[in-house]
Amino acid sequence: MHKVLFVHNYYQQAGGEDAVVASECELLRAHGHEVELWRVDNKDLSGSVLGKVKAALSTSYSRASLTIALDKLRRFKPDLVHVHNFFPQVSPSIFDACMQEGVPVVQTLHNYRLICPGAMLLRDGKVCELCIRGTPYQAALYDCYRGSKLGSLVVAHMVSQHRQLGTWQHKVGRFIALTDFAKSKFVEAGFPVDKIVVKPNFLYDPFQSSTIPKEVEKSAYALFVGRISVEKGIDTMLNAWSFLSDECLLKVAGVGPLQEELKDKKNILALGRQDATQVSNLMRQAAYLVLPSEWYEGFPLVLVEAFAHGLPVLASRLGSMADIIRDGETGLLFTPGDPNDLASKAKWLLENPQQRQRLGANARSIFLEKYTAERNYFELMGVYDSAIASVGSTRRI
Repeated sequence: MHKVLFVHNYYQQAGGEDAVVASECELLRAHGHEVELWRVDNKDLSGSVLGKVKAALSTSYSRASLTIALDKLRRFKPDLVHVHNFFPQVSPSIFDACMQEGVPVVQTLHNYRLICPGAMLLRDGKVCELCIRGTPYQAALYDCYRGSKLGSLVVAHMVSQHRQLGTWQHKVGRFIALTDFAKSKFVEAGFPVDKIVVKPNFLYDPFQSSTIPKEVEKSAYALFVGRISVEKGIDTMLNAWSFLSDECLLKVAGVGPLQEELKDKKNILALGRQDATQVSNLMRQAAYLVLPSEWYEGFPLVLVEAFAHGLPVLASRLGSMADIIRDGETGLLFTPGDPNDLASKAKWLLENPQQRQRLGANARSIFLEKYTAERNYFELMGVYDSAIASVGSTRRI
């Protein structure tokens, strides 16, 4: 067994990436690997104007982080470095540190930050791909990074600089894209196709056996789990449910800027923030999951969580969601932003319990085939082995 250094810059608000990092660390340790996590937290910047200025100035390249990285590499002596997120404090200087010490690198592409300053390929609530082939400085025109022109300029400079320097061509051994769709976008942006491996995220099975216990009985309600925000398709979902009868109950778990719009709806129950156990209990009883996002999504863990619970998914026919869901087999896809199409398919799912059960059983089978911890460990080892071989090392993970 070998040593792996994980590198992750945590955001101020915890999200799916943080959960993936924790799960992968746990997975490797469970298989006997020695793992160290270099954790940098953006919460450290929240109360300091000076800290934010320093972070902005070092976004493209931080010499302070380079020094820290070199110290960690020389002390821990990892066989491989797995970078999950270097933005903004670690910076791409981590790759120079690894090159200097001869340590192979894997970078997971959780979002589209390296080709889109806004990270989501989204502008004004609509899909935007201007920066994939064009200059990323366009982001400054539209305030794509947190609504800030200056912030957008800083991040655009990072994207542009490392595109010109060939950082992604020469300094990273392997990239992990979460879906074939995501890989296609990075390849379109100039990333080396032979260095990108598609490996999805995983979840630990909520059930002890391969079959769902008989005592888990589905109820006739739809479920949404996620942030209550524009890009999640909340307006489309609310419009769709206004066409449906009171019997078509939708339970909504989550909080966000649009949560006030959920109030006083005849067939919508707003549950607010729910923890992991509460979400699991909701999924054990729901008829299906609704995922009406109007952006490409990276890899929505809630989708695979639904599969694990034998829950079919009704989702937008868009990006990674259309990659993961087999229309008519593990769920249904609807036209993004179309409340009529969403309402029609939501109604069909509720009125056809036998077909819904078939979709849910298929979803559970796909989870067991593709998204379990053991399957992911096998795939992750393949990526690591390939990255080590790419730098001519004789070591193997």
